[in-house]
Amino acid sequence: MGAAVEHRTLGRTHREVSVIGLGTWQLGGDWGEVGEVQALDVLDAAAESGVTFFDTADVYGDGRSEQRIASWRRANPSWNGTVATKMMRRAVVPSLRYSSLEAFRDWTDRSRRNLGVDTLDLVQLHCPTDDVFASDCVFDDLETLVAEGAIASYGVSVETCAQALSAIARPNLATVQIIVNAFRQKPLDEVLPAAKAAGVGVIARVPLASGLLSGRYTRETTFAADDHRSFNRRGAAFDVGETFAGVDFETGVDAAAEFAALARRHGMEPAQAALAWVIQQPGVTTVIPGARTDPQARANAAAAEVGPLPDAFLAGVRELYDERIRPQVHDRW
Repeated sequence: MGAAVEHRTLGRTHREVSVIGLGTWQLGGDWGEVGEVQALDVLDAAAESGVTFFDTADVYGDGRSEQRIASWRRANPSWNGTVATKMMRRAVVPSLRYSSLEAFRDWTDRSRRNLGVDTLDLVQLHCPTDDVFASDCVFDDLETLVAEGAIASYGVSVETCAQALSAIARPNLATVQIIVNAFRQKPLDEVLPAAKAAGVGVIARVPLASGLLSGRYTRETTFAADDHRSFNRRGAAFDVGETFAGVDFETGVDAAAEFAALARRHGMEPAQAALAWVIQQPGVTTVIPGARTDPQARANAAAAEVGPLPDAFLAGVRELYDERIRPQVHDRW
């Protein structure tokens, strides 16, 4: 199943995954309503386009995203891909206080049931607080889950570069998931080189800055009330860096218009140029754009076919970031 897409080794999982994956937060919630048929169509389109990596979490729609992936896999047993999930956000606070082997077992057992598998391919700690990254006990407990066969590998999803660097130092960490896009370039400084040197896979999330880099939004664009691009612009529900990569909407829209013009001058559509930019950063293993429709999923996957980006385009992206975006976000995460 699926077209030929470049694959890379996902760190210490030793699994080969497509350079374009699929983020499935939107198949569970917080992006407006996505129905069951629509969700399955998105998964179909991604797989048919050669995607072999799905990223989900136990809290996306309170398990709905995991369950929809399981339903799709039952109907498509020939898909030989990797599904990564996450845990810890079901806790009152994803902190060391609420971390225990018992809690980890409960959360992974729930995801195993939701996904219909005995062993989870990859479980990531879901953006916990700093004290979790500093705890030897947490990583010992993850090793126990591997030994028990509940999970095959473990990684972390982080908010900050400091958290990523702390995790990368752990000897058996398989992957780190972090926001990387043309409007969030700080990981290029230290995180990507450190991960590459350590053999840790990098899963790049929010690659389109919550859709900004598609070039489709204006200052007048509105979003559904249950879409985090409406309710989390100031970090009311979770870290504001997850929404528009932490850039305020007006600044982001204006900068995205410049990005779109730059991409089109070089013969590319903005979204594909933005995704290709992430894929081609040294150290990145896979990038996980979301998609609400099957045409979006197919267009995202096509970014894997973009050839080496021109030096003039890369220089333009850097200049745009330095002038418009860096002052807002570079020192925050």
